[in-house]
Amino acid sequence: MFASIPTPSRSEFNIAGMTIHFYALCIVGGIALAIWLGDKRFRRAGGGVNVVADVALVSVPAGIIGGRLYHLATSPDAYFGTGGKPLDAIKIWQGGLGIWGAIALGTLGAWWQFRRLARRGRVGTTTFGNFADALAPGVLLAQALGRFGNWFNGELFGKPTNLPWGLQIPLSLRPVGFENFSLFHPTFLYEALWCTFVALLLMRLEGGFLAGQGFLFYIAAYCLGRFFIESLRIDSAHHVAGLRINEWVSLIVGALAALAFGRIKRTSNIPDHP
Repeated sequence: MFASIPTPSRSEFNIAGMTIHFYALCIVGGIALAIWLGDKRFRRAGGGVNVVADVALVSVPAGIIGGRLYHLATSPDAYFGTGGKPLDAIKIWQGGLGIWGAIALGTLGAWWQFRRLARRGRVGTTTFGNFADALAPGVLLAQALGRFGNWFNGELFGKPTNLPWGLQIPLSLRPVGFENFSLFHPTFLYEALWCTFVALLLMRLEGGFLAGQGFLFYIAAYCLGRFFIESLRIDSAHHVAGLRINEWVSLIVGALAALAFGRIKRTSNIPDHP
């Protein structure tokens, strides 16, 4: 039986005068895990040595930039609104990486670098679909680990709850209107568990997938879970027709990924004509 989940009292520590943020460690650890597992899986599928690492030189910075730009675009008031602090826009160690921007720009960067390596005749560059499929489970596990950074920062939690695994939020971190509640849904944990489950399910099912379907399965399945998890959150967000922006993004991106997944299957069944 859980006695509730405490929010860590510290989100950083110092070594030799340098401040280390746990949020940053979670992000860096997730990136390292994704590269290690992705490289292992890609080489097992016939890919070349260090191809994943070389692609990561472009895709990782692109993903971080994309994640930050998405966060700034959807939460501009804290930085550029009345009383906002524009310089805080570059302080990514304090949190604020939108997963949709990270996936979009990170994938674009990976595609560009992969094609660049292939044009240069790099040994072991198969197809980008196979490459993306190899990376998908590791990216999911990276997202799971990255969510613990939100736990250390005491951010992005859900509605008040009386469940035994409720997250204890200090009074100073509670949103306006929720000062009298102490336990909240640990949405960071829900998403970490969902990402881990999808990664394991993907590795179990991928034997029956065609090239590119593994990555699309990841996107569609993640969006499904994220839609419901997003509906629990109470942090400030813009709404359209009663739904948070990220709920709409989950619905739209998830539906497009599911359609593309099915299209790959349908086109593969079209017989070639002489």
